[in-house]
Amino acid sequence: MASEAEAVGFSGMGVTRPDAVPGLAERLAAFLEAGRHGQMAWMAERRHWRGDPAALWPEARSVVMLAELYTPESDPLAVLEQREQAAISVYAQGKDYHDLVKKRLKRLGRWLLETAPEPGHQIKVFVDTAPVMEKPLAAAAGLGWQGKHTNLLSRGLGSWFFLGAIFTTMPLPADTPEREHCGSCRACLDACPTGAFPAPFQLDARRCISYLTIEHKGPVDPELRPLMGNRIYGCDDCLAVCPWNKFAQAGSEMRYRGIVGAPPLAELAALDDAGFRARFSGSPIKRIGRDRFVRNVLYAIGNSGSAGLREVAAGLVGDPDPAVADAARWAVARLGG
Repeated sequence: MASEAEAVGFSGMGVTRPDAVPGLAERLAAFLEAGRHGQMAWMAERRHWRGDPAALWPEARSVVMLAELYTPESDPLAVLEQREQAAISVYAQGKDYHDLVKKRLKRLGRWLLETAPEPGHQIKVFVDTAPVMEKPLAAAAGLGWQGKHTNLLSRGLGSWFFLGAIFTTMPLPADTPEREHCGSCRACLDACPTGAFPAPFQLDARRCISYLTIEHKGPVDPELRPLMGNRIYGCDDCLAVCPWNKFAQAGSEMRYRGIVGAPPLAELAALDDAGFRARFSGSPIKRIGRDRFVRNVLYAIGNSGSAGLREVAAGLVGDPDPAVADAARWAVARLGG
């Protein structure tokens, strides 16, 4: 099966059982009760499934976890020094991974059913859109381990990869879980601009720039805005500094690369709704909408230190969206207005 997964386009594969992660419900409950999910109410709404993968589809006997690489070709942190340009997370530089990974999962799933020793089995595929705890399941399947930044790490792949899952009624042999290999390293914890890690292996999403730029609605806490720099969609800092990425393999899917780049902030601030939709058609960026996106751009403008961008921000102080108007006023004030 591993050779077929590779032929389809995946770089790693492992098998586990739906009930192979003990204590998952308790870990999720502690995270939610501490309020660390912020505005992501969907995490609490279906917690009975998210905390127990076996309850999501009781007939499932196995979970096949797949990894698909999107390894960057250059240092993603270099753009942070280009303060008048936008820093956009590596995973969002190209086509939406949901569509690409799901197609591969379906191809592999069809092959799995066609080669099953007996008929009548079923599959269900998931890519980050259902209440599935992909990272703990992937660790249980031997794909890697959750590092101190809570993301999945692999000794052979590094950390730049998407995860997909195939649940199946087939009783497949399970792989050995991977153990943690972070040791005393704390590079990811020290690199976080906003201090989003209360402790190793713990994340408070309310301080995470990826959460703030993508999931958080309305104005961002003024205390956190200066710490966001020019990051307008996601944040790669904790991944980029991980020493295990010295062993990262190159990704082969060119559609994940080079489409978005690091555009000038002034250019992005000028986008209206139609312009935003056209520019980011087929991109994961499109899902946050123009207003939240331009809000983020204005925070970056305020952090740019560029007096030349003051007039760009001033032109949006009367924007119909309250969060955009608030961000524009903040940016103008930061730039000496």
